[in-house]
Amino acid sequence: MVDTYRVELDTDGLHRNLGGGIPSGAIVLVVGAFGAGKSAVCQRLLYGFLRNHHSATYISTEFTMKGFIEQMKSLSYNVVDYLLNKELLYIPVFPLIGKHKKRDDFLSLLVGNKHLYERDVIIVDTFSSLVKYDIDQDRVLDALAFFKKLTGKGKTVILTVQPDELTDELIRPFKTDSEVYLDIVMDSLEGTTTRTITIRRFAGSTKPIVEATGFRIEPKVGFIIDITAVA
Repeated sequence: MVDTYRVELDTDGLHRNLGGGIPSGAIVLVVGAFGAGKSAVCQRLLYGFLRNHHSATYISTEFTMKGFIEQMKSLSYNVVDYLLNKELLYIPVFPLIGKHKKRDDFLSLLVGNKHLYERDVIIVDTFSSLVKYDIDQDRVLDALAFFKKLTGKGKTVILTVQPDELTDELIRPFKTDSEVYLDIVMDSLEGTTTRTITIRRFAGSTKPIVEATGFRIEPKVGFIIDITAVA
């Protein structure tokens, strides 16, 4: 079992800024407001995992399968071969049932589908949207216990959370129990929108970590480190 799932790409330095990758056997919490860039960060991490020979499951509340493939292709992240050879399992959620249809059983479905967790990395984007009608304090602890069981087998679970979808009380246990906690901050600088990955916690790294990484997303280019965002 590897200690770290590498995310290295030649096109940017995110891998280095994260101390050489994402720890295996970790819960990774990615928190950010709507539009802050949580999905963009997850898509960049996903492609990094795949390019470095790690398998992944990506559960999305945003894109259909076609939309996801087109989105990744627009960033020069071609995932078709990974889907065909089953190194990547992509599960669209809301596009299949409608974003406005209330469901109160997603957490049970998420925990109960074992085939979702056969790969090295599991990304749930956006986790808070999936479970907001189906979670309370007791179920938070049950979910964390389940994710901890997965991480004990070397799986890494990445969960994105939009703060206005869950109460602070419900989010707090995830913040406390995650090995990696990334806060995606969006701000306006001289009329320009800036986005920054701020590392609140990063357990287990043996290499230096860059606490704040500015980034932007450009079509046909992908994820770009933006040093001006944190200057």
